[in-house]
Amino acid sequence: MKVLVFGKDGQLGKAFQQVFSALTPPHPIHVEFLGRAECDLCNPEAIATTLDKFKPNIIINSSAYTAVDKAETEVDLAYAINARAPELMAAYAAEHGATFLHYSTDYVFDGEKYGFYLEDDVRSPLGVYGKSKAAGEEGIARIFANSKLGQYAILRASWVYGDGGNFIRTILRLAKEREELKVIADQYGVPTSAQWLAQVSLGLTLNQDGSIKHFPSGIYHAVPAGETTWHGLATLAVSAAIKAGVALKVQPGLIKPIPATEYPLPAPRPANSRMSTDKLQSALGGSRSYNEAQQSPEFPQWEQMVQEYVSRLASRGEI
Repeated sequence: MKVLVFGKDGQLGKAFQQVFSALTPPHPIHVEFLGRAECDLCNPEAIATTLDKFKPNIIINSSAYTAVDKAETEVDLAYAINARAPELMAAYAAEHGATFLHYSTDYVFDGEKYGFYLEDDVRSPLGVYGKSKAAGEEGIARIFANSKLGQYAILRASWVYGDGGNFIRTILRLAKEREELKVIADQYGVPTSAQWLAQVSLGLTLNQDGSIKHFPSGIYHAVPAGETTWHGLATLAVSAAIKAGVALKVQPGLIKPIPATEYPLPAPRPANSRMSTDKLQSALGGSRSYNEAQQSPEFPQWEQMVQEYVSRLASRGEI
């Protein structure tokens, strides 16, 4: 079994390194992690050469261009990484019968729907970032539609946090510097742990014996249970840090809720990023992949994972 993971230096790529290192399947799995230094995703020849060299059974594309505001001016770069690169990976998987995992975003929607988005809801991205991710989704589906080989899963997540720069870390840094914070309170979504996302991904992909699991190809929404706003997330993160013994200038009650109109940004954001996970839960089906303790397909509440994440940051002195 050969697994090739692109994007090793990102939050999700680092999470996959941790998850794979903790697994002890009955049969050996050889995993290669690649970053920009090993494969330039803006170079189609580099991608093709890399895939031909490693000949993976599973391709995991955890790389992405995620600079939402910079994407408005770096259009070509966003499309190269978010659309053309995953299409090349999908083409290899479809030709060689490999499994392809790709990650997308709530930003493929405009946020105007009331309630939770379903996987087959119409894409209507607001900015270049979302448009480039939507183009990647469409390209992958088109490639596999013309092939009877391989399988793919596009997992859409929202508000991802892990080992790297993210909203939670930014809020905690500002909470040490300022006595008052203003945070948007009219955009709704679900904070998603990168480590949890990696675990769920392998729960979908691998059987108990470490062999590849067959699943229906398509798009899956992969977020924990519950919902919140950026303000709700900031308040919980600050409360968790204080509980963990971190000295902060701001108190949870001094985090002021504001509308998005008071914090204008170059790229528009969807007001509603809530996504239904019924399809993914059905695909996981309550079965367990190998190393059940590390590979739970359960969908815990987002609050629990954020509190645990902040506690780990505090214990490592990273707040």
